[in-house]
Amino acid sequence: MILHEKLKSYRLILASQSPRRRQLLSEAGLKYELAPRFECEEFYPADIAAADVAEFISRLKSEAYPSALCEKDILLTADTVVVAKDEILGKPANRDDAFAMLKMLSGCEHEVITGVTLRSTKQTKSFSAHSKVRFRNLTDEEIYYYIDTYKPMDKAGSYGIQEWIGYVGIEGIEGSFFNVMGLPIQRVWCELDKFIE
Repeated sequence: MILHEKLKSYRLILASQSPRRRQLLSEAGLKYELAPRFECEEFYPADIAAADVAEFISRLKSEAYPSALCEKDILLTADTVVVAKDEILGKPANRDDAFAMLKMLSGCEHEVITGVTLRSTKQTKSFSAHSKVRFRNLTDEEIYYYIDTYKPMDKAGSYGIQEWIGYVGIEGIEGSFFNVMGLPIQRVWCELDKFIE
């Protein structure tokens, strides 16, 4: 039986405000309910490896979910980070911050890591997906055009691969394209399938 048939007796709850994550779940045919917005202080220990930060924060978000889960509920939380030159790039604070991030990514390869946590009343499963992305050298004019036109303030690393900058700036990608969008949907599908076995 295909996964979306198996999930009919479950309630998949997406605890994310990301429109990209909603889009990817919907286009994979996975029905879900959107959790109401709730507060979660996103932090991580200073000594944690950069590769583990997204998964750590996805678990924090899961633990911060304010409602009790019912027997057939599956809560999905996620977090995406960009790692460049051993530095974690989250969402930019302002236009100057966005410019500095994109200038750092210009002409270089970086890693995009999305951590995902699935939780039910009986079990919790966390995992992460890694993709390598390589930008060509971007001009300052191109960077400012992108920031001012697309306003990437809600995106880790200050860019969305599915937007203009992805079309004209990205030379190559190794790993899941959808992971760079914010959710490794193929891996989510497979992990959900195992989760409800």
